[in-house]
Formats: sequence, structure tokens, C-alpha cells
Amino acid sequence: MTAKPRIAIIVGSTRPTRYADAPTQWILAQAQARGDLDVEVVDLRDHPLPLFDEVASNLWLPSQNPEAVRWQETIARFDGFIFVVAEYNHSITGALKNALDQAYKEWIRKPFTAIGYGGTGAVRAVEHLRMIGIELQMVSTHATIHIGGGDFMAVHPAFGNKPIEEVEASLLPSTKTALDELLWWAKATIAAKAADA
Repeated sequence: MTAKPRIAIIVGSTRPTRYADAPTQWILAQAQARGDLDVEVVDLRDHPLPLFDEVASNLWLPSQNPEAVRWQETIARFDGFIFVVAEYNHSITGALKNALDQAYKEWIRKPFTAIGYGGTGAVRAVEHLRMIGIELQMVSTHATIHIGGGDFMAVHPAFGNKPIEEVEASLLPSTKTALDELLWWAKATIAAKAADA
């Protein structure tokens, strides 16, 4: 296999005041600098999905809503995912949960990792995301990236408002591991799917 795995960085918050853009751009730069992943940002703001209202999952029946179909076509182009995760009440955002529910076939046997942010680094949200991913037949990396505690207070606009680069020393080891694992699983699942074809 010579082609780089195609990885979508999915921005999981749609609020006008979201913090997600800073970690999105930071993880994009980290992934691009490696040279072994083909990465692209996919912003849920660009996909105005209805609340899931199909007759069934698209595993069983084709979706009818054009935005749901467009979302499925977008997701289908990728070999793996990096989710940018905010934590709302110990879970992922409603927008991200809805986006995950709007597809099924497109997620199957693809790996993902996450960069979470918040007081606890979104650890509970990332754990919830992993449970959802398992049900969607995805593969979670062991390592994930968490901007939490003092680092989060330093970079969030309401507090320190510093650039992430000022706290990245504590993020880079887990980032390297998470992206290494994502690359390994992407190559493995691409090869396995090709063997099955």
C-alpha cells in the first residue's frame, strides 16, 4: 500500500462560542507534519443534519434525508477519524452523537482517536465516544489526547487565552502515540478490507 490513509478530523461542537477550532487546527498541524497521513477537517457546522428521523439505520435501509446522505458520502471517503471532543455533562455533544447516528455502514471497521478538551480533558466524553464507536464496529486507539486541568485553564479564552503551543509539551507524547496507533490501525483495516474484497 503506497497511498496515505485518509483521515478526517471531525469537529464535534457546533456552538457559536465553541473552543473546538483551536484544538482542531493544532491537531491538524501535528498530523500534517508527520507526512504519513492525508488529513482533512470535517466541520459539523457544514453538515446541517436533522435530528435522526430515518425509518432505520442506513445499515438496514437507505437514508431519505439529503443532508444525511451527503454526510454519509463525506464519511465514506475516509479511512479513519480524529474526533475533536468537548465534554457536555459527562458525554459528547448532542451534535456529535447525532452525526454518529446518521451513518453506520460508513463507520464500520475504521479506526479513530480523539483530542478532548475541558476541565478534565473530556476523559468521560472520550470514554463514551469509545462505547459508541464499538457499537458502530469501529476501532479505538488506546491513546488519546486530553487538554485538561491547568493546561485547559491556560489556553481557554475565558481564562488564560494562551495559544496551545504554550502547553503542547504535555500534549506531544500522547499525540505521537495516538497518531502512531491511528496510522497502524488504518493500514491494518485497509489491508484487511482489501483482502476481503
